[in-house]
Amino acid sequence: MKHSTPVTLPPPPPVIPSSFLPTKVNESNRRPMARRELGTKGQRIPLLTNHFNVKLSRTNDDFYQYSVALFYEDGNPVEAKGIGRKILDMVHKTYESEMGGKGFAYDGEKCLFTVGALPRTKLEFTVVLENASSNRTTRGGSPSEGETKRSRRVPQSKQYKVTLSYATKIPIQAIVNALQGQESEQFHEAVRVLDVLLRQHAAKEGCLLVRQCYFKNDPTNFINIGGGVVGCRGFHSSFRATQSGLSLNMDVSTTMIVKPGKVRDFLLENQNVRSIREIDWLKAKRMLKNLRVKTFPSNLEYKIIGLSEKTCRQQMFSLKQKNSSSEAIDITVFQYFVEYRQIKLDYSADCPCLDVGKPKKPVYIPLELCELISLQRYTKSLSNLQRASLVEKSRQKPQDRMRALTGALKQSNYHADPLINATGVTISTTFTQVDGRVLEPPKLKFGRGGDMVPRGGRWNFNNKTLVEPTKISCWVVVNFSARCDMTALKNNIRMCSQAKGIDLDPPYGVINENPQFTRSPASVRVEKMFEEIRRSLPGPPSFILCILAERKNSDIYGPWKRKCLVDHGIVTQCIAPTRINDQYVTNMLLKINAKMGGVNSLLSMELSNAIPLVSRTPTIIFGMDVSHGSPGRADVPSIAAVVSSRKWPQISRYRASVRAQSARVEMIDGLFKPVSHDKDEGMIRELLDDFYLSTPKLKPMNIIIFRDGVSESQFNQVLNIELNQIIEACKFLDEQWDPKFLVIVAQKTHHTKFFQPNSEANVPPGTVVDNQVCHPKSNDFYLCAQNGPIGTTRPTHYHVLLDEIGFSADDLQELVHSLSYVYQRSTTAISVVAPICYAHLAAAQVVQFVKFDDMSDSASSQSGGAGGFTQLPKLHKNISLSPKSAIAASLKYAFFLAILTGDRHTVSMP
Repeated sequence: MKHSTPVTLPPPPPVIPSSFLPTKVNESNRRPMARRELGTKGQRIPLLTNHFNVKLSRTNDDFYQYSVALFYEDGNPVEAKGIGRKILDMVHKTYESEMGGKGFAYDGEKCLFTVGALPRTKLEFTVVLENASSNRTTRGGSPSEGETKRSRRVPQSKQYKVTLSYATKIPIQAIVNALQGQESEQFHEAVRVLDVLLRQHAAKEGCLLVRQCYFKNDPTNFINIGGGVVGCRGFHSSFRATQSGLSLNMDVSTTMIVKPGKVRDFLLENQNVRSIREIDWLKAKRMLKNLRVKTFPSNLEYKIIGLSEKTCRQQMFSLKQKNSSSEAIDITVFQYFVEYRQIKLDYSADCPCLDVGKPKKPVYIPLELCELISLQRYTKSLSNLQRASLVEKSRQKPQDRMRALTGALKQSNYHADPLINATGVTISTTFTQVDGRVLEPPKLKFGRGGDMVPRGGRWNFNNKTLVEPTKISCWVVVNFSARCDMTALKNNIRMCSQAKGIDLDPPYGVINENPQFTRSPASVRVEKMFEEIRRSLPGPPSFILCILAERKNSDIYGPWKRKCLVDHGIVTQCIAPTRINDQYVTNMLLKINAKMGGVNSLLSMELSNAIPLVSRTPTIIFGMDVSHGSPGRADVPSIAAVVSSRKWPQISRYRASVRAQSARVEMIDGLFKPVSHDKDEGMIRELLDDFYLSTPKLKPMNIIIFRDGVSESQFNQVLNIELNQIIEACKFLDEQWDPKFLVIVAQKTHHTKFFQPNSEANVPPGTVVDNQVCHPKSNDFYLCAQNGPIGTTRPTHYHVLLDEIGFSADDLQELVHSLSYVYQRSTTAISVVAPICYAHLAAAQVVQFVKFDDMSDSASSQSGGAGGFTQLPKLHKNISLSPKSAIAASLKYAFFLAILTGDRHTVSMP
């Protein structure tokens, strides 16, 4: 077998003395830096963006903020959500003259805003609302229905007391000051008032409001994604300060709602069963709790608090006889509706009833008399299949998105809203024009001296060998009952591995799962497979190719990964092939080569030491991210991950460190621990040690930090909490060590899009924008590094918070662009720099083989309840590289890169 010759790397360049490096700026309270200059490199391209210019004509006026307090007639505070807008609308109708004829913007909770002051600093009002959807009950537990005498009365009314108290004054001029680059602490408060104006406008049209998005009850906007869940398409709108002035950023948005209609139909679809007899009522109770239903024929609305303990035919309640002084009688819910109400029940008799009362006063309604009302958010996690369906069905081509936004802006009819007019706000209906630049892609280096320049953000390995192909021996294929052409798979692997230069011995064989275990629990199937491996092989394999039957939602994956990586220390690659061809096998081999310690491709400028400021001074690159558990799961810890580059002057090799921390906490608290009972000195110390050993024995003088997942309100915390931990870790290793820092935050969850005028295509890969729609003062830019063949490309928004190293705008933008080409498992440029992609996947996917509900055997809870965190299990010693071990243990290290670039990106843990 012929093998390719690995690329010979040049020695590291000479280290520049610190006296020649840019001056370091020390700040006790760091704030995001201002923009120094605009970039100039790249081919210029005209673009449109979904920012709409906003004019302010009353900048000398002030917004006045008032605190809102709502009480019932008896003085108890109103806690029910959603009623506040109705109460304040009634206040405006009834007491407009007492409020000086002023309109107001109400945020739906505790704040109300006006243009100019109200007549007094404190006002009190009393209003009466008809309560048409109250939980009125009839005789002991069954709700009143439309035919009864009682329900024909005028709907019950409730009296409310409203208190408005002056809180503060917000000058509109603060917006103008911020647009001119001046420090303005009240800018965000003033813009918040404008956002509340738009939210209130949408609320009056009956929209569902989710933060700064609104969704209309229009079935044409619904996307069925299965499981009783519907994607509801709506729009996001927010005001932004930009270099070209104040703008309204509008974008298409989607939220998940419960599919409206019959409760039975929802449960059947949600649990994927055909008959109501197959429904798991314990799951149904959890799913239905707090959802709202409309009953018929009464047409009243109620909130579900649970299910009855017994079926409708068995559940008893006390019914007081009409016009009788005798004691109440006990009857079943079924009897009441059939005999007393003459309502035929077709399938509810043997089902639990919906409880729409109160915890100590249940009110039972048969299932078939209830319908789920529309626009109720579905807040639980989506399955992999649901998520894939949502992505596929919600895609929009660029021109389709532009037409949708233009139509929404015109239909919103903001100019007709009297309160918006009173603020002097005028919103343009045309897209803002911006100047973009398309950066040249970096040249890539392959094996045997081959190189190429990617085209359209893509490249391939046709007729190319890998930079550092690995040797794989003592390996085996296992098959978990998947239908797969093993002969074709093995032949393709053999031919492709030869072509790529991988020294791949023939496998020991294929071990098929015993059919008698295919219906056993996943952990049992995995254990039985390992028993078969031990019987079939002379010793433990170094690599296992695992074939799964299901591609998206295999329950084998987590237990299998845990068994291989934690218990046995075996590198594994999972696949679920639907069609075997050269491209599929080549992509698989790229992952396997990286997992086994090889390198697929490098940037040419890594090898020629031509990366500005990075190649001439020892530099480490960090990628940092935190992944949180499912919404509402306070018992599941958040996972923080940090990856770091190694073997400077290369920037394509990374290893990872992962820690668990308190649930829902975004700031990473495990970066540095000077005193630790478990000998854990933090992730940064661990990664710096590894850099020192891999480069040989050089400390990085430049530290570049890419941070993902934080909002603009958390930028100061990144600079003054997380960065301080990193500095402390450096000082702990060497008191005289004073590296320079570059801190960049990458945001993907924003709503700015770019379009090519009169073109159906997305913007070209490498498109960068740092003018007109960027911040008027701060140093930020947008970059579309990836090729967007479908849907509308989402750029990554990079915020440069600190730069002590001294990058020019062009050099920094080109470095960020190049880091989108070093992701080892991909043959396309990715949408965000590789260090962040690795960190994101490391944090998000570690749960794939560590199920927190089943960790009692391998982990211990260090603190209980919400806010506690769980210690992650350690990887097997065969694949876990200690940062203090000899650098010769490169094959053990290889796993760190391998698990980052593998099929599910499971990563090393302390």
